[in-house]
Amino acid sequence: MNCASLKQASALPPYLAGEMRSNHAGETGAVWIYKGILALSVDGEIRSFAEHHLATEQEHLAFFEDWLSSGHKSLFLPLWRLSGFILGAVSALGGRRWVYASIEAVETFVVQHYESQYPALDEYGDAVLFSAIRQFCSDEASHRDEAGSEASQRSAFLSAWCSLVSFGSEQAVKIARKI
Repeated sequence: MNCASLKQASALPPYLAGEMRSNHAGETGAVWIYKGILALSVDGEIRSFAEHHLATEQEHLAFFEDWLSSGHKSLFLPLWRLSGFILGAVSALGGRRWVYASIEAVETFVVQHYESQYPALDEYGDAVLFSAIRQFCSDEASHRDEAGSEASQRSAFLSAWCSLVSFGSEQAVKIARKI
């Protein structure tokens, strides 16, 4: 993605600035989810899944790292890294079902989050930024669908965990939009 053609983050209306800050925070967390999985999983299938998805998330994060100035990034990046790592590590400890279900829960939220930005991005008129967000949303939908196709029957405990993951993702976005 060529960031040079993008308008500067400082020119964004406040709503979009908050959204881009939350996108950066979310991609930071996503990278660390996969690092947490890779730190603890010895399952070859899960490691391959995590390595493949980690590469995509690192590309998304690099886009926001290059585009946003430090003043436009969340002050809680260390918290997003830690939270992501813990989510990934707990998932890995639970095994394949937990990893796939956790990723499906996170990505379901992320797709909705990105899609909710489309009208404001369209109105803002930066075609490169809009295209990047649409591509990232498509990538996340692919991750969701891949994890969902592998997810098997969920226990009540795993369902509760996935609800917590979704709720946590929603709360993290609300915080990152502001700080």
